[in-house]
Amino acid sequence: MTTMTDTSNAARFREFKMPDVGEGLTEAEILKWYVQPGDTVTDGQVVCEVETAKAAVELPIPFDGVVHELRFPEGTTVDVGQVIIAVDVAPGSGDAAPAEAAAAAAPAPAAEVPAPAAGTPAPAEPEPEAPKGRQPVLVGYGVAETSTKRRARKGTAASVPAAAAAIQGEMNGHGAALAAPKDRPLAKPPVRKLAKDLGIDLATVVPTGKDGIITREDVHAAATPVPAQAPVSVPVQAPAPAPAAEAPAVAGTTVADARETRIPVKGVRKAIAQAMVGSAFTAPHVTEFVTVDVTRTMKLVAELKEDKDMAGVRVNPLLIIAKALLVAIKRNPEINAAWDEPNQEIVQKHYVNLGIAAATPRGLIVPNIKDAHDMTLPQLAAALGELVSTARDGKTSPAAMAGGTVTITNVGVFGVDTGTPILNPGESAILAVGAIKLQPWVHKGKVKPRQVTTLALSFDHRLVDGELGSKVLADVAAILEQPKRLITWA
Repeated sequence: MTTMTDTSNAARFREFKMPDVGEGLTEAEILKWYVQPGDTVTDGQVVCEVETAKAAVELPIPFDGVVHELRFPEGTTVDVGQVIIAVDVAPGSGDAAPAEAAAAAAPAPAAEVPAPAAGTPAPAEPEPEAPKGRQPVLVGYGVAETSTKRRARKGTAASVPAAAAAIQGEMNGHGAALAAPKDRPLAKPPVRKLAKDLGIDLATVVPTGKDGIITREDVHAAATPVPAQAPVSVPVQAPAPAPAAEAPAVAGTTVADARETRIPVKGVRKAIAQAMVGSAFTAPHVTEFVTVDVTRTMKLVAELKEDKDMAGVRVNPLLIIAKALLVAIKRNPEINAAWDEPNQEIVQKHYVNLGIAAATPRGLIVPNIKDAHDMTLPQLAAALGELVSTARDGKTSPAAMAGGTVTITNVGVFGVDTGTPILNPGESAILAVGAIKLQPWVHKGKVKPRQVTTLALSFDHRLVDGELGSKVLADVAAILEQPKRLITWA
């Protein structure tokens, strides 16, 4: 009988392993758990958010059941293939009811995941309190409707301020289905990270954004009045491992004398460092510069903004520069290539996945526009707008950052004249665009004020020689000086 019971119990639990969420990545950091032991989950429901070396990704679970155990706390870096959550897929099949089974299993994850103090009896109606005193945040997508049995999130009075606890106490009599939507403060990833860095519990922040979304200003407002209480809002549960497990997730840790800040290098920042070092010391970089009069390009931008065919899309100088680079690549296709070191081959690409370097709260990322060479100007404008918007919201997927062939980095937005950009690994060239400024310029034999910028093209000298690189840069400059070449050269 014992053997049969053990086998039956083992069959009840299914384990969900950390998947490879993008392009062969080997690890990911758990940023946020959206479920806790005792919660009911359904196939396809997002259970956590993880950050890879490329982006933040939400993970859906592929089966139904009741959460039995979370194997790792937030802030832990987990290797691909490790089990991160166990789910009871046959609740009620044993001697205990689902809620009782979850409560009985709670002491097991307590040692690994911040959870209620071991031995604390479950209340009659509200089950285990949420760990670390914070309510889950559903990143920018509203409240998940796939889970309506989150009874474990109602009794958190011990880990939130008294006012919030009083409100939740009034809600306890209205059922979990009504309480669940209010248990999820809405905030975008950068705002959630800011709150985490400042030690602010999002459940205590009063939202002022549209549809009840918490803004950066709301977080700062919550932090400013009582800076000394910031540590109080960080959960101080009875288990000692909780603060230690949380430490790696803090963006910066200030030393005792307040003279230094140490920031763990991981996630996107770690990937940037490794990629740049690898690129700089693998590909022999050559950078060429040209200063060009872009007055006519700026006039074209102004005209396109009024064009009905461009309605609904953002038109700016970067759009024309991107189109100019695509035309230059069409005229000099050999530059659109990659170096295959193992096979000692140059791989020429017959497509252009145009990368756009974007600064985000998580660091520099380079998503790319797939098959940009086939796009019309309105299509390219729409793709650029979507790329920038997605990057700023922290929703860029790993797939969007893979497979780039050539990149543009617009350092001019920071008021910089130019730079010597480092190649994105696996690519042959990167174009840096400097600030566009009104400068004295010889035009038609006279010195006049003209809109001028400086371009810098870095390329891999193993596969791009000086002549080819110069031709590409000269073509881009010629198009920006005379934009009508977009028609005559296309």
